Amino acid sequence: MRNPEEESPEQVETDAERRRRRAQFLRELTEARELRDRVQPRRAKAARLRHAMRMRTFRW
Repeated sequence: MRNPEEESPEQVETDAERRRRRAQFLRELTEARELRDRVQPRRAKAARLRHAMRMRTFRW
């Protein structure tokens, strides 16, 4: 069995690193989406309309 006290600092560091990597990934994803929207405006508009329709028909 593992001792939770021994893993605690390492786990916190790993958690912080995971959040940093996730934030970086989301920034890059947003940047890639914006680039695609600029390069293919017609496809981007269609994707926006599809997303809006999906959100309108979504039920909580």
